[in-house]
Amino acid sequence: MNSTTLNQIVEPSWLERPSPEVAPDLLGCTLVRKVPDGQLLRGLIVETEAYAVGDPAFHAYRRRTERNAVLFGPAGRSYVYLIYGIYHCFNVVTDADGVPSAVLIRALQLESFPAEIPAKKPHRIAAGPGKLCLALQIDRSLNALMLQPGEPLWLEHRSLEFQQQLENQATNLVQTTRIGLTQGVDLPWRWYIKDCPAVSKL
Repeated sequence: MNSTTLNQIVEPSWLERPSPEVAPDLLGCTLVRKVPDGQLLRGLIVETEAYAVGDPAFHAYRRRTERNAVLFGPAGRSYVYLIYGIYHCFNVVTDADGVPSAVLIRALQLESFPAEIPAKKPHRIAAGPGKLCLALQIDRSLNALMLQPGEPLWLEHRSLEFQQQLENQATNLVQTTRIGLTQGVDLPWRWYIKDCPAVSKL
């Protein structure tokens, strides 16, 4: 992947690839949330999981429904769903229009967060898919958004510094199986930044 500069926006065309290709490339990118009062909350993506066609753990596995329709659309949109009736999960839709594919953002290393969130362990505030949605105020109202500036959510490419750390092996990525699933448990479709304290715990 070509080195990119800080704050370069991730365009939908970059996401028009199968999710197992996109998921590791999103590590080191930044998720930006513009909250209603105009404040920008930023978090480095440190853990991802891929979901794709033929994957029994994927919401689009059986058929297209009203709930999962965005997964079958063009890349570069958000897919937000609720688990356990409490926690929201944020996904980035990938691959070609008509091919269901998405990357779950599992953890962020926050650069900033709302003042009302206690920062006793700031590196753990977004260490999990439900936690990061709580910290960034992401819920179902943000489902099916285009991830672009001007919207409440967008993505920025890796900084040049992060890319150089990868190339110099000062930073390493780990690939392993996904967690918290009962199906598709053998697929090695989870990636995270090695030794990062913000990665979710098993």
